[in-house]
This record gives sequence, C-alpha cells and structure tokens, in this order.
Amino acid sequence: MPTATKKAAVKKRNAGTANPEPKLMELFKDEIKDIYWAEKHLVKSLPKMMKAATTDQLATAIGEHLEVTKTHVSRLEEVFELLGEKARAKKCEAMEGLVKEGESIVEDTDDGSATRDVGIILAAQKVKHYEIATYGGLVQLAKTLGLTDVAGILLQTLNEEKEADLTLTDIAENDINYEAAGEDEEE
Repeated sequence: MPTATKKAAVKKRNAGTANPEPKLMELFKDEIKDIYWAEKHLVKSLPKMMKAATTDQLATAIGEHLEVTKTHVSRLEEVFELLGEKARAKKCEAMEGLVKEGESIVEDTDDGSATRDVGIILAAQKVKHYEIATYGGLVQLAKTLGLTDVAGILLQTLNEEKEADLTLTDIAENDINYEAAGEDEEE
C-alpha cells in the first residue's frame, strides 16, 4: 500500500491538471472493456458447462454463478456510465483461451463421470482466478484514480468471484475429487 507521502506526492503532481493520470485512466478503461467482454463471454459459456456437469451440486453452483455473472455485466455497464463512457467490449484473449480450455476438458473426459466434473472445476477455477486478479487490480486502480464509487462496485464483484472460487473448492474437496479417484478402480 502506498505511503501517505507517496499519495501526497501524486496529489501534488496532479493538482491543477484537468485530467490527472491520463495514461493510467486510459489503461483502466481499456481493462474495464476487457473484463466486460470476458463476463459477457462467460454468460454464453456457463450454460454449456452447467449442461456438461455430472453432479447436480456442480450444475447448481454453475447455474447460480451464471446469474451472478449477469449481475457482473450490469455492474460493469454501471461503471462505464460512471466513467462517462459507452459500454464497449474489447476481446479478452485470456478469457477466450480459458473457456476453450474448459471446452476441451469436457470433450476429453467421459460423459457422466466425476473426472469430467473435476476437469470442469479446474477450468472454472482458472477462470475465477483470472477474474480475481483482474478485479483486484481494477479495484486498486480505481482507488488510485480517486474513483471511489467505481472501486466499491468492482469490490462487490471481486468478493463474489472469491466466494465462487471457495464454493468450487468445497465441491471438489468434499466429494468430486474422491469420486473421481475411485473411477479407475471400478473399470
């Protein structure tokens, strides 16, 4: 966390300027566009993962997070509004790759197997960790830029992503990993 001295230096440097930290603000807005694309892509992708899930517990968790993800899209639209920008998405190569990897896991595992669910959880947690890293960074940038309202909105989403990650961990640790470990023994 920056010291009070560093914060004071930034404020002094920006005093009297019409647009403080223009390059940082440009980066911030670009990253908002990136995560906006990512969240919208997840809204399209999560139903496929939900359908591919073997257990009701995992399918339900994915379905619940789909609804939360729709809220994330709406929140990002609110962020664009607060920034005085039109909501525009910029293709997120990272999310596209993570979703493709998840689809590949589904294709490479047996339908109806716990092993498939383990793969879906791994893929979903990779997505969650990407989102946690992104939202964590965006919250800090928003604070640095003095965008308190925006930081609060992004923090809500960050906390929900962390919660979803913990839910996936609980499902894996309490049931599915052990079921999958026993599948080879049954054949």
